[in-house]
Parts: sequence; C-alpha cells; structure tokens
Amino acid sequence: MEKNNNTKKIIIAVFATILLIGLGAFGMYFYITSIPGTTIINKSEKEVTVNENGIADAVEKVYDSVVVVQVYQNKTMYGTGSGFIYKKEGKKYYVMTNNHVVENATSVKIRLSNDEEIETSLIGSDKYIDIAILTFESDKDYSIAKLGSSENTRVGDTVFTVGAPVDSTTYSWTVTRGILSGKNRMVSVSTSNSNTADYIMESLQTDAVINAGNSGGPLCNSNGEIIGITNMKLVSSSIEGMSFAIPIDKALEYAEKLINGEDVSRPYIGISMAEVTDAALLYYRYNISIPSNVEKGVVIVSVEKGSAAEKAGIKSGDVITKVNGKDVSKIAELKYQLYQYSIGDKVKITYNRDGSEKDTDIILAKSKSE
Repeated sequence: MEKNNNTKKIIIAVFATILLIGLGAFGMYFYITSIPGTTIINKSEKEVTVNENGIADAVEKVYDSVVVVQVYQNKTMYGTGSGFIYKKEGKKYYVMTNNHVVENATSVKIRLSNDEEIETSLIGSDKYIDIAILTFESDKDYSIAKLGSSENTRVGDTVFTVGAPVDSTTYSWTVTRGILSGKNRMVSVSTSNSNTADYIMESLQTDAVINAGNSGGPLCNSNGEIIGITNMKLVSSSIEGMSFAIPIDKALEYAEKLINGEDVSRPYIGISMAEVTDAALLYYRYNISIPSNVEKGVVIVSVEKGSAAEKAGIKSGDVITKVNGKDVSKIAELKYQLYQYSIGDKVKITYNRDGSEKDTDIILAKSKSE
C-alpha cells in the first residue's frame, strides 16, 4: 500500500510540474501578444525593438558615425551635405558621401556629432553611381557605421535616415523614419549641369523624408545597419514622399575600386546622339530623316573617326534600338545598358538603317578624354 501511495505522489508531482510550465508559457505568450505593434528582432549585438515608441536603439547605433560634409572653394564654404564614417584601416578612416555633394570642391571638412571639425582628403568619386570617398587619419576612436545589405531587404521594411537637412547648423543629425517603398527603381537622372536626363540610376525608394542637405547620408534598416546612401527625391506639386537612395552593395563595389586606385571609366563608342522624338529638329539641323517604321530608339547624329562605332560600321542616321537584345528608346537607356559592361567587352548593337534592321558587334573602348 505504501508503494502505491509513493507512486501516486510521483505522478501528481510530475503532472503539477507540466501544468506550471504550460501556464507559464501561455502567460508569456499572452503578455507579448497583448502589446500591439511590438516586434522583437534578434540581432547579433543586441535586440532592437520596433514598436510605437520608435527605433531609438537602432538610431543610436549609427548616429555618431554620421557627419556633416562641409564643402569649400578657395577657403569659403559654399555648400553642405551629409556622409558617414564606414571603414577604418590602422589610423585611416573612410567617409562615404555623394559625388554631387563634393563636386568642384577645392577642400572638404567633416563635422562630427560632438562638433569637432576634421580636414579630409578626397580619394575619388564617381558621377554615375554618385558616390565620393573621403579620408582622414587620427589616433582617436571614432564611431564607425555598421553596413548591411540592400539585397536582404523587403518592401515594407522599416527604414530611417540621419542627416543635416536645410540648415547644417540648426537641423544637423535629424532623423526621419519611413518604409522601404520599392527596390530596383530605375530613375532617370542628369550627370551634368543640364536639366536633361542622360542616365538611369537603379535605386531604393523610400517615403522617409529627405531634404536638401540629406544627400550622402545613410538610409538604415531597423537594426541601424546602412542599406543605402540618400541622394535624391522627386519634386512636384503632385508628388509627396518619393525619395531615393543608392544601394549600399553597389556603392561599396565602386568605393573599393576608388580606394584601390582602379579605373572606373565607363565604356565609350564615339557617337553623338539624339532621340527619335526629336525628328523635326534632326531633319531641320542635320538633314536626318527617321524611317517611318521606327517609333523609338537613339539616333546617331555623328560618328567619331577611328571610334569603336565607326569600326563597327555605325553611320550617321542609324537608329540604335537594342543592346545585346535589350530595348533602348532613349539616350539615358542606351548609356545605362552600355555601362553594365566593361571596357574591352563585345556587345551586339541592333540598329535600323533606312527602314531595315541590322546587327553589329562593337568592342567597347575608353574615351580619349579619360
């Protein structure tokens, strides 16, 4: 009888333990799910909570690595932008910003979140990716941003920016929050001082507020990792909340080339161009007639002697319609397609001459001016 009693006691004890564990798990589940809008994201360094209280932990991770970029011409400051310290080798620090922020500068300084100013040197820049790399040396320990990947992001992810909009003194280190509104957006841009788009940039889209002065600053994910570099927005009375950033993966690819002194020149085929929509002007100015069966493409106005285009048989009046089978309808699209390749690559150009479609292979060359 005593043995049976002991057995019953053990069974009751085991059952009570299981019941307590179950109730505890249920209680924790109820507590977490009863707090609306709370998501716990496990990260390598620490947990970051995205909820109705904001993303302060994530902002703190990147905040002190963000800098105000002060641009000078002949010792006079004429413009500012944003940037961030993203790399350190020995005593040398590297800062990333936009090419259009530092373009034409004779000197560039950065200002840190503690108001310390540092003179920098320009390693190099690229106008098509729109990045510039600055450097300085110091024995001090400065905050370095943690880089993420734009490839791993999803539309709808929480993102934020840190920068110096409008007035770099009053509004420095302003934080704005939004979502990743789109990926792989093909945005037409001008790489010169004209108002005509001559290139297409592949960008991340966000509704986080970006203003003048934010250019070159980071676009971050909810863990404070940089996934892009803010560089432009669409401005119109009918548009709100459409801003763009350079994917950090593409920016880093060219940043390393600049640091290593590699050539970042784009292919050149030696032509002057116009668009099919300029038919009237082409006929009036150059006596070039567009074939009636051609509705889109890039018209060759002239061909440089000895150029890659001339060697491939391209002539004035031809209309380029494809590059390696991909349609092109504007100059910006033609340049974008050609710039996906390297100098020395062979590409197939499809063009229309006098109403007939033809193909030719072009060996991409380097501009004589570069």
